[in-house]
Amino acid sequence: MDFKQFLVVLRRRWLTVVLLIVIALGVAAGITFTRTPMYESKAQVLLTVDVSKASDSYATYFTVTQRATTYAKVAKSTELAEEVIDDLNLTITPEKFADRVSAEVVEATSLIEIKIKDENARDAQKIASAFTAQYTDYVKNLEQLTGTEAAVQLKQTDQATYNPDKVSPTTLLNFIVAGLIGLLLGIGLAVARELLDRTIRTADHVAELTESPVLASIGFDGDIRSAPLLTDLGGFAARTEAFRLLRTNLQFIDLDHQPRCLVISSAVPGEGKTMTSTNLAVALAQTGRNTLIIDADLRRPRVATTLGLDPAIGLTTALVGKTEIHDAIQVHEASGLHVLASGAKPPNPTEILQSKITHDLIRRLRSSYDMVIIDAPPLLPVADASVLAKLADGVIVVVRHAKTTKDQVNEAINRLNQVGARLYGVVVNMVAKRAVGSYYYYYYEETAPSGRGKGGSSGGRRRA
Repeated sequence: MDFKQFLVVLRRRWLTVVLLIVIALGVAAGITFTRTPMYESKAQVLLTVDVSKASDSYATYFTVTQRATTYAKVAKSTELAEEVIDDLNLTITPEKFADRVSAEVVEATSLIEIKIKDENARDAQKIASAFTAQYTDYVKNLEQLTGTEAAVQLKQTDQATYNPDKVSPTTLLNFIVAGLIGLLLGIGLAVARELLDRTIRTADHVAELTESPVLASIGFDGDIRSAPLLTDLGGFAARTEAFRLLRTNLQFIDLDHQPRCLVISSAVPGEGKTMTSTNLAVALAQTGRNTLIIDADLRRPRVATTLGLDPAIGLTTALVGKTEIHDAIQVHEASGLHVLASGAKPPNPTEILQSKITHDLIRRLRSSYDMVIIDAPPLLPVADASVLAKLADGVIVVVRHAKTTKDQVNEAINRLNQVGARLYGVVVNMVAKRAVGSYYYYYYEETAPSGRGKGGSSGGRRRA
């Protein structure tokens, strides 16, 4: 993953990054605002040596340095804590008191800086003053026990200070650290999700599966329920332009053998293939071409309902002889599109679509129209679409942006290859606005394709 791809990932997964930052800041806020504020008082003591009793100056210096480090650690002893607690009548355990004490040797000196924390600034100063006095006496007693020649003594140089500002929790620092941690975790999670994501998100993802082009990308439209058809939209709506481009790109698929019958399908349900096939048929009819759409999804028919027509009379009623085919075909007045609805739902859809009478009917209709669009069921759940694909010039597979997986599309293409069907291209549906630029529209060069690729024609192609 190069830097440009990394930025694309961050743009695509920005919500993950923001969410992790918010969570980290929330945790920091919970910790910061629920902890009791602590105040600190400081004091200093100096280690001195009676040099008149010392025979070696270097040994004296070594002794002071060594003792300073040792006595800085002694400041946290529970024995000393008990003495201070008894002296001040504090209600705290020696262990907790020792946790509030810190002592450090000031660099390059024999000074020890003592810090005492407490919930009250004045109490912190009072405790620090008493502690320092007890501490110097405690060290003096320890020196007497050692009986060394160059005895070390402690002398208080700075009185306990009063600081009205709390030292913990450090609100600003906590939020800065939490924000950085959240940012790093968010970026890490975003990259991990991108690497593990198997859904179709870019034209490159489609190219990994087939040499057939992305014919169009149709943006997500929140008004699709109230205005599903192109006739419900203005002439310059984004969805209208997308279907015009799809209609145009179909003209360049194969100039020597212009398709007259197309099957529109998808890998799985919920990809928007019915809406795509219906609007493509409307777009073709709006140019004056004699266009018919057949609702061959006999399990979940929706074409007639989408167009506001009667779904009860259609393909199945014509096949069983209840009505003549010309009487079963309805007209969508707004576009002039001819519509053959599904008719009554049969108990055996696959067998009906495989029958000779169905094949003969579709061939007859194909010869009567400039373009026949067949809305077929999804490829993976049932075999209906594979059966219909053999009757048509080619197939267009609809995939849903960030929803359909590569494995699903690959399996759908394999099923088309198994029956010898030709995949003309892919339409990516419900594309988020920020991802529209991830897809490119292709059409074929003005030459007939010389062969087939992984899922269709492998002729030269260029960006439209």
